[in-house]
Amino acid sequence: MGLVGVPENGNGETGVSLALGSKNKYRRMDSELTEDDADYLREERKNTIRKYVFACAVFASLNNVLLGYDVGVMSGAVIFIQEDLKITDVQVEVLIGILSIISLLGSLAGGKTSDVLGRKWTMALAALIFQVGAAVMTIAPSFEILMAGRVLAGVGIGLGVMIAPVYIAEISPTISRGSLTSFPEIFINVGILLGYVSNYAFSGLSVHISWRVMLAVGILPSVIVGFALFIIPESPRWLVMQNRVEEARLVLLKTNENEKEVEERLEEILVAAGMSNGEKYEEKAVWRELLSPSPSLQRMLVTGFGIQCFQMITGIDATVYYSPEIFKQAGIENNSKLLAATVAVGVTKTVFILFAIFLIDKLGRKPLLYVSTIGMTVCLFSLALGQTLLGKGELGIALTILSVCGNVAFFSVGLGPVCWVLTSEIFPLRLRAQAAALGAVGNRVSSGLVTMTFLTVSRKITVGGTFFIFSFISAFAVLFVYKFVPETKGKSLEQIELLFKNELDWQESEIEMGDAEQLVEKQ
Repeated sequence: MGLVGVPENGNGETGVSLALGSKNKYRRMDSELTEDDADYLREERKNTIRKYVFACAVFASLNNVLLGYDVGVMSGAVIFIQEDLKITDVQVEVLIGILSIISLLGSLAGGKTSDVLGRKWTMALAALIFQVGAAVMTIAPSFEILMAGRVLAGVGIGLGVMIAPVYIAEISPTISRGSLTSFPEIFINVGILLGYVSNYAFSGLSVHISWRVMLAVGILPSVIVGFALFIIPESPRWLVMQNRVEEARLVLLKTNENEKEVEERLEEILVAAGMSNGEKYEEKAVWRELLSPSPSLQRMLVTGFGIQCFQMITGIDATVYYSPEIFKQAGIENNSKLLAATVAVGVTKTVFILFAIFLIDKLGRKPLLYVSTIGMTVCLFSLALGQTLLGKGELGIALTILSVCGNVAFFSVGLGPVCWVLTSEIFPLRLRAQAAALGAVGNRVSSGLVTMTFLTVSRKITVGGTFFIFSFISAFAVLFVYKFVPETKGKSLEQIELLFKNELDWQESEIEMGDAEQLVEKQ
């Protein structure tokens, strides 16, 4: 008698001695495992699977470092680019904002590419395109060449940002899907911090060299992605869509802790893909279905597209990209001090994303969104007041730094990571990649509009006036979460699809607004 999946050798012994290694403290009396041996093996299998899924999530998220690094590094590099290439404020806005606009092309292409090539090789393509773009930017002798490289980098980033949360959601066990799908946002934050640190580290170089070195460093994460492809598996849900069911089962065995759960997940995926009983049902083309959605799909699209847009139109990219400009308006003049202050923003943003990892599968998605959007509204309003009433001075500088750090902290706790988790969870399997791509397009367009107009708008109505607008938008985000976002914690991807189909009353099983406000007070 042995365990399923534990091979026997020619002498009738199981491979348990290999599995236990030198750590096995039990003496083998016959060919059967003791109960302690079996428990030990089960625990070892759980630990191995957890480490494997964790590694897959980390490697899949590396492309997101590129977006974060670009956001962070450009905030400082543009100071030297403007001086070196003699470009105007409008060109600065275009240079910064064009990446978000162009990345929507990558996100749109990523939906189709990930359905044709697979999730894994779409990540590889994203890394390759970004490498080429970053190399062109590094050696750019003029604004025009710099823009060409930025366009390529934008396409690569769009591909990577769209596919990472979809891939992670599809390989993760239900119980830890929220935490693992937060990884792309975590790595964006890590990238932002690295960009800020790079700005500070290389700011002492000559104007002509400093920004080139800053941009060149961003190539390194995409190189690591190439090595990661030899480790991570393809998405089991994509394999099922390609009628490679046995390969999908093998991947599920590597990412789930028991065979019963594997078979349940596989059956759910087969049904969701329309392949139960080995047959694929006829369905409308994906884009035709997205353009003429059913009532349940309409609700999914409103939730997914809406939360993606709110993530950006609340002004987070303006806060991060233009943090040196915001601090300069508060009274900090020295470039080194400006860049040092941005490092504090990067550290805050990265540290608070860790809270989301531990809380998203315990408290749920919706409570974190309440905490986040309410907290952001308060911080954005206080930033606007400080810029408008206090002017330049120590008190104004202190309130500005505190408000900016508070805003990015609340963003990282909820709206930042939960946005990507939700859009990777709520759509049906056959539509997931391209619907998530559509959400990413809304995200990138919103980001581009904010970053390409911030300087112009703030010159017209002041920085304080601009942040009053962001605070009002953030207040509307609270209402959007209440009305349109369901709680998806603890549900399989297939169960979430049924949640939208059945038009369940989302409010019945969710926290009251007062509870969320108490959480805010505890931050």
